[in-house]
Amino acid sequence: MTNALAGHFDRQYQTHLKHLKLKGLQPKTIEAYARAIRRLGAYFGQQIDDLTETQLTAYFSDLIGTHSWSTVKLDLYGLKFYTTHVLKQTKGVSVISVLAAFSRSTATALPPFAGA
Repeated sequence: MTNALAGHFDRQYQTHLKHLKLKGLQPKTIEAYARAIRRLGAYFGQQIDDLTETQLTAYFSDLIGTHSWSTVKLDLYGLKFYTTHVLKQTKGVSVISVLAAFSRSTATALPPFAGA
């Protein structure tokens, strides 16, 4: 990873933390959503701003093999918060479509997104 990529990721991550706090989310939610972005950053070499639906589906498929369904859901919601509040994306790759694919594949319904 280059210093430029690390610097960009760190700036985006700090922006993410600021938005989480400004939204008034609970400390455990902030930590879970922040952990999700760190985990995504580690998996994708700190390049998480332009992930495709295919990349996200592969990532979450791998994640569900090593973590609980609860962790997967928190990471999905953390990513949705990041794309909405840091990247300001409302179109493009739909995290919602990834959420829908995972929710259809389980009997567990997803709770409402806490950062909207």
